[in-house]
Amino acid sequence: MSSVRLYILGALAEHGPMHGHQIRREAQTNRTELWTDIKVGSLYAALGRMADEGIIEAVRTERAGNMPARTVYAITDTGRQELAVLRGDALREVHLRPDPVDLALQYSAALGNDALIAAFTNRRAALRAQLDTWHLLHAEALPHLRGTEPLSFAHTIMRLEAEIAWHDHVLAELPSALASPDRETPL
Repeated sequence: MSSVRLYILGALAEHGPMHGHQIRREAQTNRTELWTDIKVGSLYAALGRMADEGIIEAVRTERAGNMPARTVYAITDTGRQELAVLRGDALREVHLRPDPVDLALQYSAALGNDALIAAFTNRRAALRAQLDTWHLLHAEALPHLRGTEPLSFAHTIMRLEAEIAWHDHVLAELPSALASPDRETPL
C-alpha cells in the first residue's frame, strides 16, 4: 500500500484539482510527515508517475506573477477506483510492523546490564519527549481540527503511551531477566 498515492488521491478527491505546490502545502499544514510515512518531498515525483498511469490527469497550467508555471492535476475515474481500493486496504489491514528494538534486545547480552538499562532509559525519555511534543501539537491544532483528524492525533498519542508503558515494563523486568538469562520473562 502506498501512503503517498493514498494521500494524493485523497487530497484531490476532497479538495478538487490542485497543483503540486498546493498538495505539498496541504501536507505541510497537516504535518503529514508526523503521522504518516510520507515525506512531502516525494509528492512531486509521485504526481508525474500517477499522471503517466492515468489515475490523475493534468487539467491546466497556471502561472501567478513571477512564479513558474504549475501543472494542476485532478483525479480521474480510474484514480477514484484506486483511491477506494487503497483506502479499503488500509482500513481492513491490521499490521503492526516489527520493531527492530525487539531483535536488538535479543542480542544485547554483550552490552552489559548498565548499558542496556541506560539504552532503554534513554529510549523511554525520547518517547516521553515525543509524547510531550504531540500533546503540544494537539493543543495548537485543536481549534483547526475537523472531521476525523482528532482521531488521528489520539491514535499517535495512544501509541506513544503504549510504547512508554512497554519501556516501563522492560525496565522493571530487565534486572531479573539479566540476572537469569535462562528465565522466561513474564508478559
